[in-house]
Amino acid sequence: MGKNQHVVPHGKEWAIKGEGNSKYTLITDTQSEAIEIAKDIAQNPKTELFIHNRQGQIRERNSYGNDNYPPEG
Repeated sequence: MGKNQHVVPHGKEWAIKGEGNSKYTLITDTQSEAIEIAKDIAQNPKTELFIHNRQGQIRERNSYGNDNYPPEG
């Protein structure tokens, strides 16, 4: 099973980091660029993507695997 991906602040830039990894997967100039790349990484092994704000708090979470609480409708 793949690792959940996190988009986190990295100085003035943004980084993608696999959960439990000590090193960043990639560092980008913008958060939107990091999110797009992290989505691709998370979709293949059907893991989750956590998007953090500048303060490091999770502001959004997207599941690409088995979601225990899928959206209704």
